[in-house]
Amino acid sequence: MTDSQVTNSQVTDTHAHPPPISGNEPQGDLCIRTLAMPADTNANGDIFGGWLLSQMDVGGGVFASKLAKSRTVTVAIEAMNFRKPVYVGDLVSVHATLVRIGKTSVTVHLEAWVMRRKETHSILVTDGNFTYVSIDDQGHPQPIAQGDPPITA
Repeated sequence: MTDSQVTNSQVTDTHAHPPPISGNEPQGDLCIRTLAMPADTNANGDIFGGWLLSQMDVGGGVFASKLAKSRTVTVAIEAMNFRKPVYVGDLVSVHATLVRIGKTSVTVHLEAWVMRRKETHSILVTDGNFTYVSIDDQGHPQPIAQGDPPITA
């Protein structure tokens, strides 16, 4: 996808607001769940923030593609908040909530939660807004059909 293709997309139309972050339990649809492994650490032995961001992007892409009923590409990440560290052995879950559907784009609020060993509740570790654009087979932005129910797994 070229810069001109991405630039031509607009984020407008339908707005939804994610629920306020409660801090107590995940909000939205579960999109992905994975285990943080030693190979995912940085030079200090902590889980690398880029790995967590990539997990969130994968989960958000799944959610956006279901809504758009097409391929989607990430065009923006904003308001990323790294709230708590992720450790090796944490079970990481990414949850998505619709923020906005535009003509060709979907903005999704993503939350990453962990379940730590010996803990009984989930902990919010990261959240942010990701915007995806619906594309056709040639990689050009295409309109999102609104009003149809999303594809279910």
